[in-house]
Amino acid sequence: MADRDTAHAGQVRRRAAGAPAVRGSVLIVTSNFPRWEGDTTTPFVLHLAQDLLAIGWQVGVLAPHAPGCRRREILGGIEVERFRYFWPSILQTLCYQGGALVNLRKRPSKALQVPAFVLAEWLALRQRLASGQYDLLNSHWILPQGFTGALAAGSLGVPHVATIHGGDVFALRGRVLNAFKRFALQRADAVTVNSGATAAAVAEIAPDLAGVHRIPMGVSNTAPGPKANLRRTYRRGTAPCLIFVGRVVEEKGVADLIRAVALLAPDLPDVSAAIVGEGPDRPAMEHLAQDLGVAERVTFTGWVEPSDVPAYLAAADIFVGPSRTASDGWVEAQGLTFLEAMLAGIPVIATRIGGIVDSVRHEETGLLVEEAAPEEIAEAVKRIAWDSELAAHLRRNGESLVRRQFTREVSAKAFSELFSKQLRCNRR
Repeated sequence: MADRDTAHAGQVRRRAAGAPAVRGSVLIVTSNFPRWEGDTTTPFVLHLAQDLLAIGWQVGVLAPHAPGCRRREILGGIEVERFRYFWPSILQTLCYQGGALVNLRKRPSKALQVPAFVLAEWLALRQRLASGQYDLLNSHWILPQGFTGALAAGSLGVPHVATIHGGDVFALRGRVLNAFKRFALQRADAVTVNSGATAAAVAEIAPDLAGVHRIPMGVSNTAPGPKANLRRTYRRGTAPCLIFVGRVVEEKGVADLIRAVALLAPDLPDVSAAIVGEGPDRPAMEHLAQDLGVAERVTFTGWVEPSDVPAYLAAADIFVGPSRTASDGWVEAQGLTFLEAMLAGIPVIATRIGGIVDSVRHEETGLLVEEAAPEEIAEAVKRIAWDSELAAHLRRNGESLVRRQFTREVSAKAFSELFSKQLRCNRR
């Protein structure tokens, strides 16, 4: 309780110091949130919380506990509470390290933790909402957060906005799971989706659903740091340096990029690639590079600080995001790294699947290829490398689109307006 009071007092002090007037208080529940400062978990939910705080919302986050992290703390200025769902805590391995979907796919036995997780999350949610500290609940991912949020918020009369990121809509299919999804969607006061592909998937589950709002997650509009040293490290000669940023897992298509590098070597002898990120499939990808004879051309940087990613992107020549459809039906619902690359001013090559096409528009803001097609990636790289006018056209249009529609500021403003609307409706 002392940690909560400290967080609340800190937010109040920031308001008194000249920040915007308080719009209301929102509790964000998510299964994807940094476990500690500098964690490898993608921080986009943290960024949304920070951006909402900056424009006048009091924000708290509820997330699952994990070995080595605190139960309660202030992380990035945000009050965070993490609920335990399995004992001993070292067995809490359902979330993080790639996400629950990836973990379940790799280790189906982890499904034994799901019932305990859902129960623990619902109890923690109900306790937080019953305290009266929050005016609104924002759940991230439809399962299980949208489901537990519908149960907890509905029973207490708290407005509930369900934010759907796509992964668990495309995956986790079946009659029973779709029934749980439909329950969560229909009992939310409003639903947000991050792309046209996610909106279409939601419509398949709940065709008559009203109150669906398309709000993409945004990327940081910050200038990249120094890039000269990075270019010297990863670039060979005058040929383009390709870059991938993301989790090194099968569905991200890193294998297709490595195969494309091997295909490009005869025409672009100095071509190279940097794989920025970490994941369980990294050893297999390193072996693939060795088997194809391109190990010296492909560098695996491992995880880097999110704040350093723009510098890595700006130091490269072409971003390649060859995402694939996963075996469980998962597809890229939006793809923040594509936006980050466009904002960094480099041309983008991406797979024509999922929500990627909302931002990567063929021959306008990037080049699209079919999935699992390294030969198409190689041809696209050559087009950009040999056609400076095309490269400049893609860079210019891509950066302009992101600045207009896909920044963190644009996203936070849209969420804030939706939250305020829900509070007005609830008061009436």
